[in-house]
Amino acid sequence: MKILVINAGSSSLKYQLIDMENESVLAKGNCERIGIGKGIFTHKRFDGKVKKIEVDMPDHTCAFMQVKDAILDSEVGVIKDLSEVSAVGHRIVQGGAIFKKSELVNEKVISDIESLIPLAPLHNKAHVQGIRACLSVFGESLPQVVVFDTSFHSTMPPKAYMFAVPYKYYEKYQVRRYGFHGTSHRYVSARCAELMGKDIKDLKIITCHLGNGSSLAAVKGGKVQDTSMGLTPLDGIMMGSRSGTLDPSVVTYIASIEKGITPEQMSDLLNKQSGLLGISGISSDDRDISDAVDQGNERAILAHEMLEYHIKKFIGQYAAVLDGCDAIVFTAGIGENHPHHRKVVCEGLNYLGVKIDNEANEKMIRGNEGKISTDDSKVAVYVIPTNEEIVIARDTKKLVEGNV
Repeated sequence: MKILVINAGSSSLKYQLIDMENESVLAKGNCERIGIGKGIFTHKRFDGKVKKIEVDMPDHTCAFMQVKDAILDSEVGVIKDLSEVSAVGHRIVQGGAIFKKSELVNEKVISDIESLIPLAPLHNKAHVQGIRACLSVFGESLPQVVVFDTSFHSTMPPKAYMFAVPYKYYEKYQVRRYGFHGTSHRYVSARCAELMGKDIKDLKIITCHLGNGSSLAAVKGGKVQDTSMGLTPLDGIMMGSRSGTLDPSVVTYIASIEKGITPEQMSDLLNKQSGLLGISGISSDDRDISDAVDQGNERAILAHEMLEYHIKKFIGQYAAVLDGCDAIVFTAGIGENHPHHRKVVCEGLNYLGVKIDNEANEKMIRGNEGKISTDDSKVAVYVIPTNEEIVIARDTKKLVEGNV
């Protein structure tokens, strides 16, 4: 069975074609600048052959046509006929309280995803466009499955997901904590249990998805008890350009100073001008901040110190939530590739009995997977490259086969 995994954004469409026989990636690619003038389409085959072109992609249907043409292409294609694609799995950011698990696509499911657009305006709208474009290009007979970022977090108890604002906002407008990066937290927590040779039902794991967007999750017995992102991906630790958790009065105070600032402008300030970018004044990319740190830039150093402090603080919170911790996992771009951040964070967790093997820690970069704690560490610490696409593909396969 070959499954096409899709992650549609407002102006982009990422994809992977996965052979579920051995879970190998046959091809992957990205459609950039959809609906924004001249687009960029990049397709990479399993053997390294690449096709990259500039092409107009006014909408997601045109983007899907590029994907279809590429996987069938005589030079860089990996299949001879579209019938070889058994199903399509879509990543959906916001499932709200409606979707607690992955679902086969039908009109009711699409309608429900559309109903959640107010909670994730850019993401869910783009996802719906992607689903409908896929129907248009690949036909209605090809099964489609939707896998939600939020569903893994649906096990949170009300005491964790409720905000202490008037209850009517929860009843009328579904204002609550949802959490994101669920497929990543789900994958790495399960993989951590495998590496430890233990049943995940017996483990308390804190997963740290650290990238340009970052979130942590407290996972007990394979179920999320709490997570750092909230109603939107803005909450939690500071990120590339997002502020993370802050005193709500910061918002009202800035609004009182910046007369006439609109809610949209305030959202832009907190989502796109804050975080590492806002503190350093250099970039939202941690690699650029690291270069500036090496040059002695004080604001870059402060940005890193704040980031490491935030991560450590949330790990401490979640150790309390879980009443202990068996393992900590670092994943995603920063988590997988920045040994210094991992070292600083873990050196501040002596009270948990965390001990880091510095040599192992330095080796865990560029896709390497493994344990970075010492054998006598009371808490096991792992670096596990995330694989959200395989989670989507596995759910898709399971649902499609179960529906036959």
